Amino acid sequence: MTDAPAIDVRQIHKRYHDGWFARKSFLALRGVDLTVRRGEAFGLLGPNGAGKTTLIKILLGIVRSTGGAAFLLGHPAGSRGARQRVGYLPENLNFPAHHTALQALRFYGRLNSLDEAVIRSRSRDLLDLVGLVGRETELVRKYSKGMRQRLGLAQAMLHEPELLILDEPTDGLDPVGRSEIRRIITRLKNQGKTVFLNSHILQEVELVCDRVAILATGKLRGVGTPSELTTQFHGALSARLCIEVSGAPEVLEQIGPQLDAELQPLPDGRWQLTAHADSQSDVDRTVDRLRSSNLSIHKLERKRPTLEEVFLSAVNTQDDALLPSSEPAHN
Repeated sequence: MTDAPAIDVRQIHKRYHDGWFARKSFLALRGVDLTVRRGEAFGLLGPNGAGKTTLIKILLGIVRSTGGAAFLLGHPAGSRGARQRVGYLPENLNFPAHHTALQALRFYGRLNSLDEAVIRSRSRDLLDLVGLVGRETELVRKYSKGMRQRLGLAQAMLHEPELLILDEPTDGLDPVGRSEIRRIITRLKNQGKTVFLNSHILQEVELVCDRVAILATGKLRGVGTPSELTTQFHGALSARLCIEVSGAPEVLEQIGPQLDAELQPLPDGRWQLTAHADSQSDVDRTVDRLRSSNLSIHKLERKRPTLEEVFLSAVNTQDDALLPSSEPAHN
């Protein structure tokens, strides 16, 4: 089991039925294949209705797939062996209002069949990890949303899981709260935990995740590091070199086509030249060409597509395979 991936999803389909006699149906997942390695922070991205929540519910055993198979740490998704090794933070975890942090952790620890002594020992360490030491005897109803999210992370880690599934852990938090959650996730990853993060905040995913999967209309559009996804959806020559230059207009008009660059006039008489530059040698050649043409360089910036641009390209990609004619039978 130790060699098995943290998450192994094989051709998962999920069809929901609705209406009288279940005549209406909706295919939420369409043959999803996904592998999450142990010890990595993995991000799941997708627009509303992409199937992210359905996939998480299948991994947790809350919903059964229509076809395919899923395994967590080598155990079938939803099995007792899988659940004992997984910690889960739902999007909106509501604690009993009359509980303090210590009481809430005891409540969830008992649900996990933990011994009282173990609960007390781990609670102190976890409250220290999430920055709630000194506030552990306050009523949870007095906590800010960021504090409740940090307490939610503590409950997810109470039984020392190997895999953490976090559903929108920074949703609705201010910048300070998001920074605190990122710090905790990074620390968990450094401790060897596997973190599976579902979020619609692309910046958060880019900052903490090693790899990312983009899901749209129930189909995986791409999986890889942000750099790999950039290459997949924007091509190898994806970096843009933006240079502000000045000089003779006739020289600029000639050099633009030579460098396969776009030219745009700026209000102060300068021009912005935009060209592809995927390597440092490309940058050097472009700069040398401008200088040899007696053009003055005022500003130079090399930009790569953001994860948001990659995401938009991925979800807008048309794929005829999104509507399969058949699907596996219910397993």
